[in-house]
Amino acid sequence: MLLGIDHVVIAVADPNAGAAQLERELGLASTGGGRHDALGTFDRLIWLGDSYLELVGVFDRALAESSWLGAPTQRTLDVGGGLATWAIATNALDDDVAALVVAGSDLGEPITGERRRADGDLVRWRIAMPPRLGPDEPPFLIEHSPTSAEWTPTDRGNRSAQRHPIGGPVRLEALELPVDAISGTILRLLRSTGLRFRPSLSGGGSRDANVGGQIVRIRPRRGESGSAVVRLTAPIPEPRTAELLGCRWVVRPATA
Repeated sequence: MLLGIDHVVIAVADPNAGAAQLERELGLASTGGGRHDALGTFDRLIWLGDSYLELVGVFDRALAESSWLGAPTQRTLDVGGGLATWAIATNALDDDVAALVVAGSDLGEPITGERRRADGDLVRWRIAMPPRLGPDEPPFLIEHSPTSAEWTPTDRGNRSAQRHPIGGPVRLEALELPVDAISGTILRLLRSTGLRFRPSLSGGGSRDANVGGQIVRIRPRRGESGSAVVRLTAPIPEPRTAELLGCRWVVRPATA
């Protein structure tokens, strides 16, 4: 079952500096990260409940360019950084992939992955990917190991009410993607992930799809509006916006 937007991968030259900038300018605290030794990449994470932002950098270009995560990260860094790819969480990866493939999806067979944290603990997961990842491509599906670091009931409980410097818990509300062809993108996302889009109340030709309690929005790319938009909610009195790390950030007050 698809649970929601798992995480958003943002390519940055220096994940530590990027995390510091998000904390300084938006009040979002990073709480860890590590190295993908087999992928040539390293990261810092910003938890938003069970969703998170992953700021990814490259420590070995040759290795990264040949790896599933490093390749879209390096391509995005080469054009200035920003959204590299994104993921949808599932708790039944094999079943979801099988059903989507029958319906015409080009998702590949599930593969395993891991990341070693600075404290030495391993985070483990399984993923299924489309043939190519990128900001204009379908997302990958991910199923986290509930017995590995960061995904035990204790870990999830500890971060569910994490208080960010902005003033309290922060949640990922929506991911907004600029695209060149709305109709073609809708068909690709429907085939790859099963997401079904409807006209968005935001107007402007945008389309929305629900995944779990979150929204994936696609909008026509016009002029300089080429950045992905990360929409968050937080316990703040007034909305905030910022242009950081190749993305536009919109934080709106959380409703009770």
